[in-house]
Amino acid sequence: MNPEQRYLQGRTRRHFFRECGMGVGKMALASMLARDGFTAGTPVPRGLMKEFHVPPKVDHVIYLFQCGGPSNLELFDYKPELTKYHQKGVPESLMKGKRFAFMDTFAKEPPKLLGQTRKFTQHGKSGKYLSELLPHIGSVVDDLTFFEGVATDNFNHGPAKLFLNTGSVRTGRPSIGSWVTYGIGTQSQDLPGFVVLQSGPRGPRSGAALWASGFLPTAYQGVPFRSTGDPILNLSNPAGTNSDQQRQTIDILRDLNEMRFKETGDAEISTRILQYEMAYKMQTSGPELIDFNKESKETLEMYGAKPGDASYANNCLLARRLVERGVRFVQLYHADWDHHNDLTKPLDDVTKEIDRPTAALIKDLKQRGLLDRTLVIWSGEFGRTPMGEVRDAGKVGRNHHIDAYTLFMAGGGLKPGITVGGTDELGFSPTGDPMHIHDVQATILQLLGIEHTKLTFRFQGRDFRLTDIHGHAIKQALA
Repeated sequence: MNPEQRYLQGRTRRHFFRECGMGVGKMALASMLARDGFTAGTPVPRGLMKEFHVPPKVDHVIYLFQCGGPSNLELFDYKPELTKYHQKGVPESLMKGKRFAFMDTFAKEPPKLLGQTRKFTQHGKSGKYLSELLPHIGSVVDDLTFFEGVATDNFNHGPAKLFLNTGSVRTGRPSIGSWVTYGIGTQSQDLPGFVVLQSGPRGPRSGAALWASGFLPTAYQGVPFRSTGDPILNLSNPAGTNSDQQRQTIDILRDLNEMRFKETGDAEISTRILQYEMAYKMQTSGPELIDFNKESKETLEMYGAKPGDASYANNCLLARRLVERGVRFVQLYHADWDHHNDLTKPLDDVTKEIDRPTAALIKDLKQRGLLDRTLVIWSGEFGRTPMGEVRDAGKVGRNHHIDAYTLFMAGGGLKPGITVGGTDELGFSPTGDPMHIHDVQATILQLLGIEHTKLTFRFQGRDFRLTDIHGHAIKQALA
């Protein structure tokens, strides 16, 4: 064997790509980007699906997530019989086999029912009963579709939030926003396809796992934005660095990453290249996004938004601006709904924070012609029990309840002004056809043109999907 033969025998494909220069590397990169759902030369994930499984009814989602489990019995579910039986023991037949987070079902004295103290009145042509705490939402009730008696699987906050967002109580699975952008991509050229906004006194339990991409490429994970200052930390150029210098830096980083990609074939490097490009574009688009100066005084007043505030109101307005700019999935997290020991002022305060902006978002989308192509969802991770929970003397709240709670949606493809499902006279158990969180997830995907059983990703030898092996679209709600 001559020296040349010995040299060639020791060469591998990796050596070939590393030593053949940037041309072959760029060809390989383009192939990898196409395989992973990206368009070469642009930082926009285009989505795996070549065509929709079913005709899409909406293009965008705004998910208003209320962290802590809002009490449906103080907000949406009018139950005169519950008030009639106030302070009565719960029938043993209802409690059999049930488990609650902070309530002993085997105590000598069964927990007592807690009547409703809020006044409920009918709203709109649909005549839907709503609590006095939600006057603004009452003004748009005929645009809403209510789902009553929805069940979920876990009664602890962290796992329940994970389940609602990822279809699993365990970390490591992709979030619904990641599944959507992985499947159908985004329309925005200079903003991420999946944006996360937060308000309230603290972040949600389980944190970034709620908007992570799991085993999907990291380009599909949610990107947290702020409604004040830089939309993303460290987005602005350092002092003394101009746009031309920043462009040169991005180009050098791209070339270095392409060289590294040629050596390793690591698909995450393609994501890194695209994220640098996205960050560069967002240095212009980001500040413009949160600049409310072009919004009318009437619009700001309708939302109750104040420029510079990190508030739910500002985030609702920001959500509308994001979908206007083509962002596919926007998720708002608003904390402080965990009312175990006081259903008076704490509940008053948090409903006041969300009532006006939520209704304003529906009205604003509708008058701009966006509601027909946008799905708005308002939901917590579970509901609250008809039984009271006493922690502090003289105060009473409600425990976590996973068997039957209420959420609502609005937007294209839904029958507005109706209530799907229901609960018994005490608000304890569902009536009619059962509805589960996996059914809600399947319904969201179908409205976006995705058949939930067909959007899968093979990982560790198994095909995974958002709804696991369950779920069906809730046909009664679909127009």
